[in-house]
Amino acid sequence: MGSTGTTSAAGTEADSDRRNVSDAVGVVVLGACAVWPLISAAGRDGRPEGVLLAVLAVAAGYAAGRMAGSLLPVSALCVGALAGFGLAVAMPQVAPGPQFTDPLGHAGAVAALLALATGGVCCAAWATPVPALRFALRTLAAGIAVAGAAMGSAAGCAASAAVLLCSLAAGRMRHRGPGIAGLGLTAALVTGTVWAVAADALPAGPASALEGPLGSHRVQLWRDALHLARRNTAVGIGPGRFGELSGAASDALLPDGKPHSAPLQQAAEQGLVGVLLLVTAFCWLLYALWRSPRSTPVALTAGAALTALAVIAAAGNALSFTTVSVGAGLLAGLATARPWVAGVPRS
Repeated sequence: MGSTGTTSAAGTEADSDRRNVSDAVGVVVLGACAVWPLISAAGRDGRPEGVLLAVLAVAAGYAAGRMAGSLLPVSALCVGALAGFGLAVAMPQVAPGPQFTDPLGHAGAVAALLALATGGVCCAAWATPVPALRFALRTLAAGIAVAGAAMGSAAGCAASAAVLLCSLAAGRMRHRGPGIAGLGLTAALVTGTVWAVAADALPAGPASALEGPLGSHRVQLWRDALHLARRNTAVGIGPGRFGELSGAASDALLPDGKPHSAPLQQAAEQGLVGVLLLVTAFCWLLYALWRSPRSTPVALTAGAALTALAVIAAAGNALSFTTVSVGAGLLAGLATARPWVAGVPRS
């Protein structure tokens, strides 16, 4: 008995050390994400305020999630998910057909919020020990996907359904490492495909199949972003300046100055370093979930929702909305918090 107690204490201490490393890495990564836009903007009339607000939103959401998840491991997930769903419903409705104006960005934000809300509900389902509540929460998750279709957000419906299916599959996985690696690979493949479309590097058949649903305007925005990135590889053209230098952006009926792709926007406005920081931030979130004290299904479900967000952001403008950034940080914080019981952290 004494040996078991010693082993348990040693294991808890080792877990705590790994979590401290994860938190320290997060502070460094988010700090670099805040400092680099200031460097890239220097001498270029850049406007780094939007990037700084997004970094602050992620950090604030993550900290709030860690605190709320420690005290209310199930309730906080439900409240956060319902808040995200409410914000998605409150967004301007997405009209069917190609959008070349502001709704193009709203479509990505709605899809991202629906995916995050589904992830929060599914995490709560895995966190609760009550079978009836677990069934009700999964039914609610399916309802969110159906609501996405009713709202006209095909991407939101697909992303929510994918998160729900990944969550159900996560219950059969004994180790989270392969699942986390698969999520990272999925995000990398989608980002690589977007980059290939922008570079016109795909064969004619796949290129036309992708450009049809994406729309020629969006593809032209991506190509402008890649062109600007090649001209300013190191530090980019400066945050917030894409709309000034892109011909496709100014041709929109209501231009918003965005290339509608987070990696390509980073490449154009903040150069190669900006892209590496964006990738590093996503990898840090996956690493934090890998080391999370929550159960494997909770960690993998949150990872699936964040990967869905990464996929949407690779081909849309989701990360330009503060509510999406806060939601991503909040879900990550809730899924990496250690629940407390009677004033003692639950092992």
